[in-house]
Order: sequence, then C-alpha cells, then structure tokens
Amino acid sequence: MLASIIVANPSPTSLSHAMAQAAQDAMTGHGYRVAFHDLYAEGFNPVQPTGESGNVASTDPLVEQHCAQLAQADLIAIFHPNWWGQPPAILKGWIDRVFRLDTAYGYPPGVSYEGVPVGLLKARHALVFNTSNTRADREAAAFGDPLEAIWTRCVFGLCGVDSVIRRMYGPVSGSSAQLRAQWLDEVAALVADAARR
Repeated sequence: MLASIIVANPSPTSLSHAMAQAAQDAMTGHGYRVAFHDLYAEGFNPVQPTGESGNVASTDPLVEQHCAQLAQADLIAIFHPNWWGQPPAILKGWIDRVFRLDTAYGYPPGVSYEGVPVGLLKARHALVFNTSNTRADREAAAFGDPLEAIWTRCVFGLCGVDSVIRRMYGPVSGSSAQLRAQWLDEVAALVADAARR
C-alpha cells in the first residue's frame, strides 16, 4: 500500500512539517510505503505551461513522479497553512500540474470537455491538515470555510475520492507546546484510523 504525503510550508520547523512527520509515523506503523514530498525543499515548479486540456504529460521528471504516485496512492495526506483562504501558491501549482487530465480525472467516451468528468484516483481517503493564525469563530463568521470547498468538492470530490477528512489547527501563533502536542496526537490518530479502513 502506498501513501502520499505533501507538505507546502516554507519553514522546515513549521507545525505543518511536524504534523506530516506524525502522519508518516502513523502510516508506516500500519504497513504503508510513504512517498513524502516537501514541495519547497524539492523546488517544485508550480507553473503549468499549458492549458488544462493540454496538461496530460510533462517534461519535468518531478511532475511525472508526483503524477505516478498520486495515481497509485491508497491514502493521501496534505499539510499547508491557510493563506488568504487558499493553499500557498506552490501547492495550487502542484494541484494544477499533478491533478491532470487522464491522471486524476477523465471523460467517458463520447463526453466532451463541457461534460461531467469522472474521477480516476484510487485513494480510499484523503486527509488535509491546515494551520491558521485566525480564531475558528472569526474564520467562520468572516470568511466561511473556502478551503473545505476547495479540497472536498473541487479537488478530491471531482477526482473520485469520496472520503475527505479536513482539520484546521490554530491560532498557531502563541500556541503552547502542550496544545501543539495535542494537535499532533489528533493528526496521528486521524491518519491511523484512515490507514486501518
């Protein structure tokens, strides 16, 4: 079984990275091989050079590696901060380049690009863990939850992953070591539960 972990946080000492490590430990403890990718450390190029319909192959070997692992993954976990109600640009570019036609979604025979695509991913579960410096009550009242729609409906839902677990942790700024430890325990427990199912 293959699990894919994607981290998109420029700070290697971030809570995102600590959560990703906790997830990796849980996955390997349940027998998964883990493809661990830190997009910033890898220097992932987020610029998609073609239009959406032309994005079926890349000359970038890193993009091809990510596409192959996404298609093979049984479990996917993504870690990123909430920036302006969106993923960081490097992660948005990763979605643009890797969740591509004939890898993550496709069209049935006879259905044009105006039709409804079908999801091609085989992953049973996707988990998305966000960090934020906005209190949850203010986030909900002022902004709603755009990341929920992006990940649950627009990305994973469209690409065939029906089980999406998403959590937001914060405010990170000023959080205590004890609270961070509780968050890490919760991430590990959620990942372990998904790995068992």
